[in-house]
Amino acid sequence: MTTPRKNEPQTLKDAHHVAASTRPLPGASLATWLRWRQANARMYRAVSDVDRFHHHELRYWVAHEEDKAEELAARIEKEKAETR
Repeated sequence: MTTPRKNEPQTLKDAHHVAASTRPLPGASLATWLRWRQANARMYRAVSDVDRFHHHELRYWVAHEEDKAEELAARIEKEKAETR
């Protein structure tokens, strides 16, 4: 179990705010988007252990971010394979 530290988001609303405020700019590299998605998944997972009222919704966001990260990782690998 990973719990957020004092200056980290403690609620679903806080986590959404952090995700929105750290979102990469349009046109950012796939690697940047991948890191952002992975960080969001970790953040939502940590908050789900604290904000028990929104636990299930937070777990949805963990799965969503992990799915998007997997898609990005596959795209990155595909692009690497195409350039070889």
